[in-house]
Amino acid sequence: MPTEAIDFRADVLAVAAHRDDVEQTCGGTLLRMAARGLRTAILDLTQGEAGTRGSAAERASEAEEAARILGVGWRQALTLPDGALENTLENRVAIVRVLRRLRPRVVILPYWQARHPDHAVTGTLGYDACFLAGLKRIDTGAPSDSRGPKETTSASWGGDGSSSVGWDTGAEPHRPFKIVYASLYADVRPSFVIDITPFIEQRHQALMAYRSQYANQSAGSGLFVPEEEIRERTFAEARHYGLLAGVRYGEPFVQKEVGLVDDLTLLPVQSI
Repeated sequence: MPTEAIDFRADVLAVAAHRDDVEQTCGGTLLRMAARGLRTAILDLTQGEAGTRGSAAERASEAEEAARILGVGWRQALTLPDGALENTLENRVAIVRVLRRLRPRVVILPYWQARHPDHAVTGTLGYDACFLAGLKRIDTGAPSDSRGPKETTSASWGGDGSSSVGWDTGAEPHRPFKIVYASLYADVRPSFVIDITPFIEQRHQALMAYRSQYANQSAGSGLFVPEEEIRERTFAEARHYGLLAGVRYGEPFVQKEVGLVDDLTLLPVQSI
């Protein structure tokens, strides 16, 4: 693959601990945003080396295919330790480099309470990185060498499915305008729901691109849902949140701040 730097700016950046997290929690939303002409991107923090199934190399290939299906313009995986993510300054700075380069207006993070510690840490780690990214005097430590640090290998997908690799070299401070939390697996009332009805099949295809994770196999058979049940379960979850918002399929999100309404007559979702 070519190694020239890639000049890409994202409107929406989804940050997750592992490859396939985004596909499960906000893949339909990324599809909807891309269909509206917005530039979407995914940052996975780990390589997936500690997973019960598959190898890091397999998941990298699968993530590339899933990115193509989701229509994202840029996807990258850092090399933070899978299963041992921590909210350290070093890890925050690694994310800051990406935020300053992509300059997203919206960042999607996993909800800050989760069964998997990596998911919970990513919610707080990502928020702290978004704050630091806007500070002028925070030094990302990005070298002048155009190759940059090894953990910032990135790939960008074009319309023809081709990919290329680039390296972050630092940029001016940037703080995202909006941070929202994908809350599909959290026991919490969502602040809002995105209608993903037209994209539910593509969302499923993107998830099933991870054959090393979701195809039936002996490894982890007691932990993973059987392949024949994945569609039923994921569609049922999307159906549940869609019903809350008056649509067929939806993905839920939480925002910490209060929303602002300009016209009461334009509020969506019928009350009674």
